[in-house]
Amino acid sequence: MKTTLTLLLLISATFAVNAQTWVAPKSADAIENPLKGNTDAIKKGKKLFTSMCVICHGAKGKGDGIAGAALNPKPANFTSKTVQAQSDGVLFWKLTNGNAPMASYKELLTEEQRWQLVNYLRTFKK
Repeated sequence: MKTTLTLLLLISATFAVNAQTWVAPKSADAIENPLKGNTDAIKKGKKLFTSMCVICHGAKGKGDGIAGAALNPKPANFTSKTVQAQSDGVLFWKLTNGNAPMASYKELLTEEQRWQLVNYLRTFKK
């Protein structure tokens, strides 16, 4: 029993560390945003964000949504310098692939919709 508990704690701690240091592959930086600067894409991204992301990331993108309170690690704060310093390609890669508890949106959203979200996330820049 003690061994099982120790193993579970180690797995849990490893998961938490891995999730907090979520790094996309270098190749993600080379992915170019085909909708960059497209105001229509930002509007559509806002609608997607409101319907799908607010629950965890909060209305202002600070990672303080109702469902996010129960998550470990906590949802990303899109207003942070750390998130905003990431390239559009990295944000797109993360939306596409996910990393628990963040879901993968590869099958749920089209490529265009994921780019729309990336464009909307940029509006959280301080």
